[in-house]
Parts: sequence; structure tokens; C-alpha cells
Amino acid sequence: MTTEMATLAGGCFWCLEAVYDQLKGVVSVESGYAGGKTVNPTYQQVCDGTTGHAEVVQITYDPAVVSYQDLLNVFFTIHDPTTLNRQGADVGTQYRSAIYYHTPEQKAIAEQTIRDLNAAQVWNNPIVTEVTPLDHFYIAEAYHQEYFARNPNQGYCRAVIAPKVSKFRHKYLEQLKK
Repeated sequence: MTTEMATLAGGCFWCLEAVYDQLKGVVSVESGYAGGKTVNPTYQQVCDGTTGHAEVVQITYDPAVVSYQDLLNVFFTIHDPTTLNRQGADVGTQYRSAIYYHTPEQKAIAEQTIRDLNAAQVWNNPIVTEVTPLDHFYIAEAYHQEYFARNPNQGYCRAVIAPKVSKFRHKYLEQLKK
């Protein structure tokens, strides 16, 4: 199997990881940080907003099963790409909407997807998702990995993540892992 990688920021990395873990063709999802200037940042440093990093997920996927476009379609379904540096109650540059591309083809697909969604006026406001090359991915601390799967009854998981997972499962039923 040949795999490719995608790196996406759409607010809290726990939310994105919980969704992409269930998507057919996704081999693995790691929560981490990208887009900033600090080497090997900690969660606390990223939350303080001083590193420039966003919370991201790095997705390893099988392009024979799920396309990069499919990953972006899910991405734009499960978060609000029109709010600058915020997702719901989470506010700060670490919660920005961003696509960190690995190849020129990914960049072109991301930019075209944003143009198409803006033209279709899917949202009342324009998309502010940044599209930028991935410089470096730093994996988050172990306790952030598979957070929703390990903590489904935690308050944030029940109030914020579970509804996103439910929305995803409803819309992408045919693309769920068995």
C-alpha cells in the first residue's frame, strides 16, 4: 500500500482526530502542532499563543481508498472555516483554520476547493482558511493522542466533539470504516 499525508488545522485537534479516525482509507491520525516558529513546542506553549503554531492533525491515508479531495470535503464539513483564529469557544491563532500542503498538487486542490465553496456561498462569510506549505509537524504529547476514544464521557468530548462526530457519521455513512 502506498500512503500519502495531509496536515489540517480546524480548531481543536481532538475533534479532527476523532472524525478522521473513522474515515475509510485513513491509516493513522496524529495530533500535533504546525505553522509556528518554536521548535518542539509543548501544549502549554501553543495554548499561550506565543509559538505561532496551530493545533493540527497529520493524516496518513491510502489514496487508492480515499482521495485528498475527500479529506478536504470532510474538513470543510466539520468546522467553520469562516471564523478567523477561532472555533466556537476556542479562541486564538492556535485554533485557526489551515491546510498545510505537502505537494504542489495538494496546494492546487485546496485552493480550488476554497474557490468552489466560496462561489457556492456555502457559508454566509468568505472562507479564511490559510493554505500554506508544511514546514514542520511536531507530534503532540501522548495524552492528546486518541483523546476522544479514551475520554468519551469527558465534558468537552460530550459537548463539542461528539456532535461533530455524529454530523460526520450521518453525512459520510458510506465512507465509514467497518
